[in-house]
Amino acid sequence: MDYSAKFEPLAKLSANCVALGFYQKRKLTAAGGVLDEQLGGLISKLLKRDDIEGKVGDVLLINHVPESDIERILLIGFGKKGELGPGAYRKALATAAKSLKDSGAKSAVSLLHEAEVGRTDLVWKVRQAVEIFEGSLYKFTRLKKESDDKPQRLSKLQFLLDGEDQSAEAKLGIRQGLAIAGGMTIAKDLANLPGNICTPTYLAEQAEQVGKSRKLKVRILEESDLEELSMGAFQSVSKGSEQPAKLIVMEYSGGSSKAKPFVLIGKGLTFDAGGISLKPAANMDEMKYDMCGGASVIGTLAAIADLGLPLNVVGLVPASENLPDGRANKPGDIVTSMSGLTVEILNTDAEGRLLLCDTLTYAKKYEPTAVIDVATLTGACIVALGRHPSGLMSNDEGLAHALTEAGEKAWDRVWRLPLWEEYQEQLKSNFADLANIGGPDGGTITAGCFLSRFAKDFPWAHVDIAGTAWKSGNEKGATGRPVPLLVQYLIDQAR
Repeated sequence: MDYSAKFEPLAKLSANCVALGFYQKRKLTAAGGVLDEQLGGLISKLLKRDDIEGKVGDVLLINHVPESDIERILLIGFGKKGELGPGAYRKALATAAKSLKDSGAKSAVSLLHEAEVGRTDLVWKVRQAVEIFEGSLYKFTRLKKESDDKPQRLSKLQFLLDGEDQSAEAKLGIRQGLAIAGGMTIAKDLANLPGNICTPTYLAEQAEQVGKSRKLKVRILEESDLEELSMGAFQSVSKGSEQPAKLIVMEYSGGSSKAKPFVLIGKGLTFDAGGISLKPAANMDEMKYDMCGGASVIGTLAAIADLGLPLNVVGLVPASENLPDGRANKPGDIVTSMSGLTVEILNTDAEGRLLLCDTLTYAKKYEPTAVIDVATLTGACIVALGRHPSGLMSNDEGLAHALTEAGEKAWDRVWRLPLWEEYQEQLKSNFADLANIGGPDGGTITAGCFLSRFAKDFPWAHVDIAGTAWKSGNEKGATGRPVPLLVQYLIDQAR
């Protein structure tokens, strides 16, 4: 969709549809009050007639505006004045996006950003609007011959400003919103593809395509390269699959040549059947989403390249399949990681950490400023936190704080879990340096503790997105998270 921002007096406004906010007890925003006065009190009369209170997400569409160059007015409830928070604002935006699509309007003018939303600024409010409108327009129809969906009419959204001095902020919000939404779309498109199409090789090819269209250097390490690097843990995962493993390396150089990079690692299990420790059949189709971490890293690299952030970032995506076969890992097998530590594989379905541990060791070569790995790692994270925040573990207080703050800004939130030494006891093995699982208790934490053993040489954080990377049920599909979190963190670091 086309987004723009400009200053124009309400008295001269001409539009297919104008989107306005209003508060409980039918209190109009400043612009709403001015427009209501121009229209002889029409808006307030209709609100009172239809008994619309103004709770968050309440909607009133005025389909005909007599003697005006404005064809429609869409009113969206903001709740109690002075109490509109980021979550409620985003809910109101989502309602507005759906209502505008359903209204039949080809273009719209938005004044929803005039609302006060906590301590947020205009950049944030406009960016959230762009992200949510783009998300509302997203459809994955690539593999459908026929679609029942009607053609999308809404194609333009303009943010009406109070003055010319707001132009730079609004344009920055649009730019950031489009970059983040574009990165999320890349992540969603890759994740929604089935495992028979999105193989490790396909994922690598798509990363190369993203790199060619932007200032990204992309290299693909093949299984022979992994062998030379002694990535025994990573290599072991794909032994039961006919698809060769790949290590996707994406490099963005926006900073000085001397600046140490930030490294993002995304788990890229394009399908996870659990290996010999086979998963239950129910909902196993959703294991195509086990590469959402890798997809989000690819999407994030695309977004920061689009924004031209002045820093250096490396994206590493270990891609593989985990299937049962005569050559597959067996419970009790012991593999040697790139670090030299041996790992006893007590459960072959705990394979993501085997990919990540060798990739963490590989990341050391970059002398990174910080390393963040992102993975749909444990179902235990859903049990602990549900599907709202992602889990966060870190060996560095500054990095953990920065990611938490970025999550709040982007409304792609995380919740920190401990990495206490006591949990390491659960990973002890009689036969190897450590086991790949720590038993049923604290499964998300022990997975993070496992990874921490390979991240001692740099500031590191682990983000478990098992509960946030995709939705099930009628809304089944990838969410594109945590692209907003990662991009916001990197925007903050660039400042």
